[in-house]
Amino acid sequence: MKLFFCQSCQQVLFFENTACERCGHTLGYVPERTVLSALDAMGDGLWQPLATPDAPPRALCANNAYSACNWLAEPGRPFCIACSFNRTIPNLSVPGNIARWQKVEVAKHRLFYSLLRLGLPLRNRRQDPEGGLAFDFLDSLPDGTPAMTGHMNGVITIALNETDDARREQLRQEMGEYYRTLLGHFRHEIGHYYWNVLIRDAGPERLAACRAVFGDDRRDYADSLKAHYAAPASDAWRGQYVSHYATSHPWEDFAETWAHYLHIISTLETAWAYGMSIDAAGAHAPPLRTSVRRDPYTEMSFDEITQGWLPLTYAVNSLNRSMGLPDFYPFVLTPEILRKLSFIHDLIRESRVAQAPAGA
Repeated sequence: MKLFFCQSCQQVLFFENTACERCGHTLGYVPERTVLSALDAMGDGLWQPLATPDAPPRALCANNAYSACNWLAEPGRPFCIACSFNRTIPNLSVPGNIARWQKVEVAKHRLFYSLLRLGLPLRNRRQDPEGGLAFDFLDSLPDGTPAMTGHMNGVITIALNETDDARREQLRQEMGEYYRTLLGHFRHEIGHYYWNVLIRDAGPERLAACRAVFGDDRRDYADSLKAHYAAPASDAWRGQYVSHYATSHPWEDFAETWAHYLHIISTLETAWAYGMSIDAAGAHAPPLRTSVRRDPYTEMSFDEITQGWLPLTYAVNSLNRSMGLPDFYPFVLTPEILRKLSFIHDLIRESRVAQAPAGA
């Protein structure tokens, strides 16, 4: 994530801020400019972003009324582009659900920041009734069974119990996972959506290339998951897969690798925004020297991304340990895993759409 600054007073701002703590200006994110802007009230619910003084005034997203969104709505529409993909939001009459929904939206908006920066195609259910993207945020299904986080034909379900930190940590330990966050769920599940859009629907050549890297997706999915959960614990996956869950089926390998690619470029952009460099004198195996000088979303080659990422993870993992915290990135990127990440990198760069918002 990049750094933002108040156009009124130059105070440093962060992505989720709704008001400048220094000058008090209301803030709104302008997605097509990738900028968080101070706003001047114009009356009738309209705001003029100081970052775009020559553009027409706009309204804040309707979900701003619940402190669930700080983006500006699309012109002439009630919702911002990120919230326009919501199909089902939590029942707000249930105590605690507004706070749960707010947590979900923080993660979802960070996901959309990345999707828009990458210029990836986005189609909603009106544009594509069978496979368009939509989000359901649920406690339970209509029959009363607990909701499970997952993806089905473009619909991404996020179970609201994932907003409970204690419950999520319990699930992380029970599942033997190194990492489990709301943002991680979004990044993983959107990987399934883009497998449909960029692999399945892109023709036999693209599908064959993906199978050569991730394996044959025609394996029965339900049987594969059943076998995965029934198998005894093993470390045999290390070196070939980014996570244990990625071993369960080629679709999950693709989605896990996709999620890690988003983790990497988002974090590298933060390092770029802060002008970070690493130079550990005497470190040769591996060399711990890097300086992030270009935009990882649009400018860095995959080799540059790799050369920036590995030293950064060593440094930040060490910082976390100094604070008594778990590793920031507790994963090992072997040549085979890097080959899979490189496939995702090339796929995304080849799939940029012409109307993608401008970069920083």
